[in-house]
Amino acid sequence: MLPSGLTVVTVETPHLHSVMCAVYVRVGSRHESLETNGVSHLLEHLFFRGSTRFPDSVRMNAAVEAQGGNLNAVTMRDSSCFYTPTHVDGVGVSLEILGDMLTRPKLTHLETEKRIVLEEMLDEVDEKGRDVDLDNLCKRALFEQHPLAMKIAGTPESVRGLTLRQVKRHFERAYVAGNMVVSVSGPLSHRAVMPSVKKAFRHVPSGLRLSEEAPAVSVSGPRVEYTALEEAQVEFRLCFPTVAEDHPDAPALNLLRRVLDDGLSSRLPYNIVEKRGLAYSVGAMIETFHDAGTFEIDGACAPENLGRLIEEVLKTLATLRAGKISAEELKRAQTRFAMHLDFLQDSPGELCGWFGGVELFRPAESFDRKKAELRALKVSDLRAIARKYLSAERLLIVGVGPKEAKKRAEKAVQRAAALLG
Repeated sequence: MLPSGLTVVTVETPHLHSVMCAVYVRVGSRHESLETNGVSHLLEHLFFRGSTRFPDSVRMNAAVEAQGGNLNAVTMRDSSCFYTPTHVDGVGVSLEILGDMLTRPKLTHLETEKRIVLEEMLDEVDEKGRDVDLDNLCKRALFEQHPLAMKIAGTPESVRGLTLRQVKRHFERAYVAGNMVVSVSGPLSHRAVMPSVKKAFRHVPSGLRLSEEAPAVSVSGPRVEYTALEEAQVEFRLCFPTVAEDHPDAPALNLLRRVLDDGLSSRLPYNIVEKRGLAYSVGAMIETFHDAGTFEIDGACAPENLGRLIEEVLKTLATLRAGKISAEELKRAQTRFAMHLDFLQDSPGELCGWFGGVELFRPAESFDRKKAELRALKVSDLRAIARKYLSAERLLIVGVGPKEAKKRAEKAVQRAAALLG
């Protein structure tokens, strides 16, 4: 940690040939109000408009590209990340660009960037302006009045209303040393990186890490939230609120996810797609924050298949709750997860995220410890966790598609109590 309070995480990978430079900031849509919703994402756009040393986007990007990199960023609900891959000889320049854009941005072209963001939003709405994005709809239904329910990009009304004063105030609150982590992964040492980090981030002001109020998630299921939209298919998602990634129950949830969906031979693809042909694809995933999480199953299908598909998914989940997991399935999930962790170590970007991004919220765990947690799990552990979280009272189904499919979803969910208890 630097005297300013800025945390620096390096991951030494002498076996690799490229470097990833990344800056993680604990700020996203959950740190906004209804009035300022979208300001974190808008600020991300504005950073690319130039900084004191690199006064326009052309010069900024050209300097990064000359080092073999490409400047990029992403805003999420709980954090933001700015990053570029680079040749090992370009680490100093890449860090200097990231440091200057995040500590001395020009913050110009506000109205132009607002128009660009409004264009981006069109991917999430229909011709009536209604939100039809599954992720947005799920988060709103699960988290209700909590800031995690707000859209990352904001609403057209909130973005149009954002002022430069509000943007600057948000920047001054969030882009401080205590709220940022600089992470570098590649074939170089911590000692070699530190002079470049100190120089690049010499202008970062001191300040404390942001904090958040934990969500109180409603589990009054099973329920269906459906948006009628005249499309050929129905997009759907089954959501179960769970726990944060570092919770003791998280390893078992991760293995359950892999038993369900980890290749075409896994239960969901086999039961839903290969065996019954109810959809082209269906998948399971887990999304976690530092204080909450969701277990999700989603896909798309013909409207006439929705009811049967949901029922077959629920039946598949019921087998997990009954502990009908073979030793072979468990071993396969454990082995493939361990292999996945090994594969991560070949990617500078993944290593930056594992050790640097996590550091915004808690100390990162080692790969060996993670593997040990997974190896220790038994079928009985997975059964207990499935019964605890994959229950009818936690079930939320969100759908977007032809209105006639809504009744099929509602009829199918009536079977949830019998199948999931």
